[in-house]
Amino acid sequence: MKINHDRLSDLLQRAYSAEKAAAFAYQGHAGSLRSPEKKQAVRQIEEDEWNHRREVLKIMQVYNIPISKYYEFRFHVIGKIISYSCYVIGWFMPYFFAGKLESGNVCEYFRMIHYFHELDIRIHDEILYEMGIKEKEHEVYFLEQIRQAKWLPFFEKVFHWGATYSANDIDLDHKYPVDQSDRYCKKN
Repeated sequence: MKINHDRLSDLLQRAYSAEKAAAFAYQGHAGSLRSPEKKQAVRQIEEDEWNHRREVLKIMQVYNIPISKYYEFRFHVIGKIISYSCYVIGWFMPYFFAGKLESGNVCEYFRMIHYFHELDIRIHDEILYEMGIKEKEHEVYFLEQIRQAKWLPFFEKVFHWGATYSANDIDLDHKYPVDQSDRYCKKN
C-alpha cells in the first residue's frame, strides 16, 4: 500500500536513519564511561535505538517507503563522529547532548501519529506511542545524570534544553493514553 504524504514519508526515512546515528553515538558514549552500571544503562539505550530502527523499517515497508541513501550516509557519518568524540569531550557533554537529542526525538514519533491520523490510519498508534515514550524515558535518564553538574545552567541557556527546557510536552507521571496521544507535540 502506497501513501501520499511527503512529510510523513520523509519523517519515517529520517527517523530510520537517525536511530542508527543515535545507536552509534551511544556505543562511543558507553565505551567512554568507567562505571559498569552507567555503561550498561547507555548500552540498553543503544539497544532501544536499534529496536526503534527495526520498528520504523517495518512501518516503511508496509507503505513501500524506500530507505533514503542520503539520510543513511549522512546519519552514519554523524553517528560515528559523535561516537568517537565521546572519548575526548569529557563526561558532561555526551550526557547533555544525548538528552537534548532524545528530547527532540520524542515528538518525531508523535508527529508520525498526527500524520497517520490525517490519513485515517491508526494501526501504528501503539508502537509509535511506545517509541515516543521510550525516547522521553531516555531524555529523563540523561538529564538525571547531569542535573547537579555545574555546567548545566550555562548549557541550558545556550542550547535551550535541560532542567527547565524540553523539546516536548510529555510528562511521564501524567501520561495520556494511546488513544489520546495525538494531544502531544501539537506545537512541534
